Amino acid sequence: MAEAPRIRGYRSSDANEVNRLAVIAFEQFRDAFDDWPAMRAGQSKTSELSSGGEIIVAELGGRLAGAVGYFGPGVKKAAFFDQAWPVIRMLVVDSVDTVDRGKGLGHALTSECLARARRDRCRTIALHTSPIMTVALPMYLRMGFSKVHDAPPIHGVPYAVYTKAL
Repeated sequence: MAEAPRIRGYRSSDANEVNRLAVIAFEQFRDAFDDWPAMRAGQSKTSELSSGGEIIVAELGGRLAGAVGYFGPGVKKAAFFDQAWPVIRMLVVDSVDTVDRGKGLGHALTSECLARARRDRCRTIALHTSPIMTVALPMYLRMGFSKVHDAPPIHGVPYAVYTKAL
């Protein structure tokens, strides 16, 4: 039986590993972005999301294997989001040799964001993602998210906003 991920809150000692995971997770899309060095530079600062939101991490086998940012209601967000919505940002799973893919880490991290949105008494949660995210987007759709509107592209890659009623 596969080991279940351990979901926990971020600690400042996780910063370097969260940043590494973000870069690795997006590396597979490097050719899709028209400015990969700029995108990579942003990904390498993912731990800074902790200054405005909550980072949640997933451990597997005693090591960090995934992370996600949760930004609750009333926290400043990009203009293409309704500011009252909690938002899921930067879901990343370690993709080195795809060792951690397919083990439910993304689902578990997203589910924890849904639980936090319910804790915050929200009726809707949002995220933005891209069709190039061929694992994440279908997972979000299976979890009940639906497209609301297009969002500005990021370094030439199309994105859209998706919401889920809670």
